[in-house]
Amino acid sequence: MKPKHLFGIVVVVAALGYLIFGGLGRNLVYFITPSEYFQDQARYQSRLVRLGGLVKAGSVQYNKETLALRFVITDGVREIPVSHSGTPPALFKENQGVVVEGRFNGEEFKGQELLVKHSEDYKAPGAGYSPEQLKKIIQETK
Repeated sequence: MKPKHLFGIVVVVAALGYLIFGGLGRNLVYFITPSEYFQDQARYQSRLVRLGGLVKAGSVQYNKETLALRFVITDGVREIPVSHSGTPPALFKENQGVVVEGRFNGEEFKGQELLVKHSEDYKAPGAGYSPEQLKKIIQETK
């Protein structure tokens, strides 16, 4: 094989490697935490990002008439207030993992899409449960 062909192959492989791994590495951030946001606020201002953490207990405010939802996301170190318009998912609750896609607007995060982490374990009710017990089990999962 001629040296110029070998050099060409190396350049093509290097370019493909950069495109695949370099570009992928920058885009594989699925969400940032409140602490990551506060480390580099200017980087995330006015950009579409995903913010993830736990819904802080006692912070949820939801108006069923206007569909205005407000809550605080925390990573245990820092907190960010979030506003979202729309009906929250059925599994949305306090102390629940959540990822919100949206934009930072000053000190508040304006969410456009709300994703809720759910348990991967499914436990079917056993035989012999009364309807009241089944209702209680269902209510506890909300």
